[in-house]
Amino acid sequence: MDIKPIRTEADHRAALKEIETLMTAELGTPERDKLDILATLVQAYEQKHFPLDLPDPVAAIKFRMEQSGLTIKDLEPMMGRANRIYEILDHVPPLTLPMIRRRHSSLGIGERHLNF
Repeated sequence: MDIKPIRTEADHRAALKEIETLMTAELGTPERDKLDILATLVQAYEQKHFPLDLPDPVAAIKFRMEQSGLTIKDLEPMMGRANRIYEILDHVPPLTLPMIRRRHSSLGIGERHLNF
């Protein structure tokens, strides 16, 4: 098994190409072991070179609303009156950490989705 660190974009492209050829490898084979190792290396490289910014809490709420087809009316039991919900969605006032925690548990948004 010839595996080397991924240091450059060319290394990254080569690793992705190799992963593509190994995608059908069966468990317990050397090819599958190579696939697992390459996937781990690619993941580490991508986390370092292509980090994803997490959305702010309001963006997470808006995303959950869109994803679940929720309306302002649907949010009233967990967030209060409609005018308050509109204020929250407009970032007025900014959400505090306790407010964020209450919203995320009510909407099923994990803390990993929130940037705080």
